[in-house]
Amino acid sequence: MGATGYTALELIKLLLRHPEVEIVALTTRKEDRPHVSSVHKQLTNRLDLTLDNLTPQQLAEKTDCVFGCLPHAASAPLVMQLLEAGIRVVDFSADYRLDDPVLYSNWYNVEHPDPERMPNVPYGLPELFSESIKEAQVVANPGCFPTGAILALAPLLVDNLVESDSIIVDSKTGVSGAGRNPKLGTHYPECNESIAAYSVGQHRHMPEIDFVLGKVTGKNVETIFTPHLVPMDRGILTTAYAKPKGMVNESELIERYKEFYRESPFVRVVDHLPATKDTMNTNYCDVTLRVVRGRIIVISSIDNLVKGASGAAVQNMNVMYGFDETTALI
Repeated sequence: MGATGYTALELIKLLLRHPEVEIVALTTRKEDRPHVSSVHKQLTNRLDLTLDNLTPQQLAEKTDCVFGCLPHAASAPLVMQLLEAGIRVVDFSADYRLDDPVLYSNWYNVEHPDPERMPNVPYGLPELFSESIKEAQVVANPGCFPTGAILALAPLLVDNLVESDSIIVDSKTGVSGAGRNPKLGTHYPECNESIAAYSVGQHRHMPEIDFVLGKVTGKNVETIFTPHLVPMDRGILTTAYAKPKGMVNESELIERYKEFYRESPFVRVVDHLPATKDTMNTNYCDVTLRVVRGRIIVISSIDNLVKGASGAAVQNMNVMYGFDETTALI
């Protein structure tokens, strides 16, 4: 659902190489039924489908699983109808990432149409919630910034090694994270050769980071999250700063991270400082840390369109259907 954006293109490319998947429908709200290759030139001669303005009922007649690539507020009403028809859904929107309808309303300025279901929808990070994802009818695919931040910080908070109310998360993202629709701030002469912070203290991914880390650890987690737009197409580099509760050793912490993610095929705990090019066009999250002047600095790198969106969605689908978690992703 919603096949015109960057994440939809990445998703289609991944699904085309998935041995257990057949793409049978693509939707758009446009009425002219464009061919997918006219919307995404990369798909020329690779997929022969038009984008159709289909209802959830029409989708349910064609599919077993639907990927919802729609914005918040537009997604949940359609997801509800798909679930009622027995279709499993991986939802890219923020509509099911939080479990509190009041918190959702405060940050997204709209009442949630499906508040009763919110607390029961698993958050789509298999590294942390694999068991609940397996049986889910709908999975909340994570936001791109939260993916890098949560994977960077989870081991420290689970082990109760750092103060949970004084964490700073600083992220740099490529321009594709703003979506495909033209905007002044992402217009080439505005963003090229420039780095700018935005939505300081107001970004909707901040409560998502806090909520999910709190859910994993059972603690009240408060972060100060600041995103920055950098003049590159894709990628997110996150640097998180945390205050340890006691003495810490850098090499021991790195070994702890390796143990924590030992069963997670897409988290690579590395000794070097990761860069966005290390994970570009992959579903990997590279993580490392340093101890500097009594603070722990954790650095993670992901591709915002793959591990931060479409790759994570395919990974979630693999877990939901019992496929090897890495299918179509390595």
